[in-house]
Amino acid sequence: MERLVSTSENLLLKYGQTTSQAHVKKLKDLVIVQLNGLYLKNVRHLQYCVLLKVCILSNNYITDIDALECCTHLVKLDLHGNQIQHLPGPTFWEGMKELNLLYLHDNGIGKLDNVHSLSFCPNLIGLTLFDTPLSLRIAYRHIVVNSILSLKALDYYVISDEEIVENWKLPPKYKPFSPSFFLDFCHASRKVSNYEEINVVKDIIAKINHILAHHSPVVIVQRWIKGYLTRKRFGSSRDMLLLAGSCLR
Repeated sequence: MERLVSTSENLLLKYGQTTSQAHVKKLKDLVIVQLNGLYLKNVRHLQYCVLLKVCILSNNYITDIDALECCTHLVKLDLHGNQIQHLPGPTFWEGMKELNLLYLHDNGIGKLDNVHSLSFCPNLIGLTLFDTPLSLRIAYRHIVVNSILSLKALDYYVISDEEIVENWKLPPKYKPFSPSFFLDFCHASRKVSNYEEINVVKDIIAKINHILAHHSPVVIVQRWIKGYLTRKRFGSSRDMLLLAGSCLR
């Protein structure tokens, strides 16, 4: 396709943002890059953006993201709507220690090896893989949820305890895909300041944690136990268990 373009230094500086108010921007100072819908065919020069925290490359024609390996400070990476079929290996994701949100929906990802690679991303909280060949596989969600241990939300739903603990049957309000677990964290990209975008990430994570705090029996019980211990074992252990059980009804 003749209209496809490479990610040049000028393009990155035009659409990138820094925390500094300096008139001259440099690639190494960029913290946010928004290049959605620009007919990009690669991520060239992004390896020089070593302080990058938010990278939005959605709705392009990208097939390879290896150049992002140097961007180890990424908190959010949006790659949805591209032509990615294979993700980098474990070493790539292992280095992404700050990555919390990863958007991969509407790509050509189809092999389970990709899920194995993502399992090495230590702090991945929210992930999208819907509208990919992988999402059409039998037990797709079960495999992803139980492979990426840090994950708290997949596609449009926060992960329920019943999806993690096998053969655990819970009351309706704790069931997977109940309205209580719905969360649309795939908001449309828009040009915002670096502080606003970071706050968007924090807001999404806060919403995920809020849902779990009220609808995860494991989290609820843990909260009660912590409260019990901080009160220096106030009351009997039996009373504590009865109290924890009552909050799940």
